[in-house]
Amino acid sequence: MSDTIQGTGIREHDPGVIGSATAIVPDDVPVRRGDTGPPGGRVLVGVDGSEHSLRALEIAAADAARRGAALEVLCGWPWDREPGPAGRSAESGRMRYRATRAVVEEAANRARAHHPGLRVVSSLTTESAPRALVHFGRSAALTVVGARGYGGFAGLLIGSVSLRVASHTEGPLLVVRRDPPRPAGAVLVGIESEADTDAVAFGFEEARRRGVPLQLLHAWPHTEDGDTAQEVPRLAAAPFRDAHPDTVVQPVHVTGRPAPVLVEASRTASVLILATHRRPRRLGLRLGPVTHAVLQHAHCPVLLVPVT
Repeated sequence: MSDTIQGTGIREHDPGVIGSATAIVPDDVPVRRGDTGPPGGRVLVGVDGSEHSLRALEIAAADAARRGAALEVLCGWPWDREPGPAGRSAESGRMRYRATRAVVEEAANRARAHHPGLRVVSSLTTESAPRALVHFGRSAALTVVGARGYGGFAGLLIGSVSLRVASHTEGPLLVVRRDPPRPAGAVLVGIESEADTDAVAFGFEEARRRGVPLQLLHAWPHTEDGDTAQEVPRLAAAPFRDAHPDTVVQPVHVTGRPAPVLVEASRTASVLILATHRRPRRLGLRLGPVTHAVLQHAHCPVLLVPVT
């Protein structure tokens, strides 16, 4: 395992954006700490043994292989928030640890079997699913989660943990659904304006790595702004064309509401990329309505690129 330490009985999590807690961890259990991970870049995937998380693992491993990066397989296990009788708490913790370790090691071995040359590391954490993925994803090239889950990362479904991670993540996040893969489909980038340079840049790199066309899609509901709106995809692509002369770019403008237009276009895409313009509210951050709707209904994996 990468970046592990020996537990010291009671362990306090570092402060973070989604709160902290005290974990009762057996003395001989290694746990993940820090947010650096293996050197040389990595793709981080959260697993819990569910079908959705194994689908996320499959896509994360393929992405890491394309990038030439390591794959970190991260899993959490239930832990006692309050100490009970010392012997019972320690033994219970070890039993849960062994079961969770089996899940993460099986997932890591599965990734190795499909990608023999891929460097795979497995990690365990006592943190909650959203906190762990946000915390350990800070230094990752990409964090990948399944749309649903159970076990160590229970609650990984759109509208719950995935939305919390999307609202707080500081790096790119890929949310994987159960729809069949379309590896030959275009990389689809939904753009609001030509200022969405982070998402467009990410889209060019994804299209290059996958060897597929890049589709820049702009949807605007007002027909009176048609001439100006039609120029948005072309203007968004212009700064990147010289650096990517071999990438086929398909600028598309559609008159209509962005969310349903993007959801429909996702039927034939390999991945849909959106810039996430997170908005403050009284109880924290929230995603915009288009991002929220796309996460709920898209037919392909959705990759969110945070905009600071």
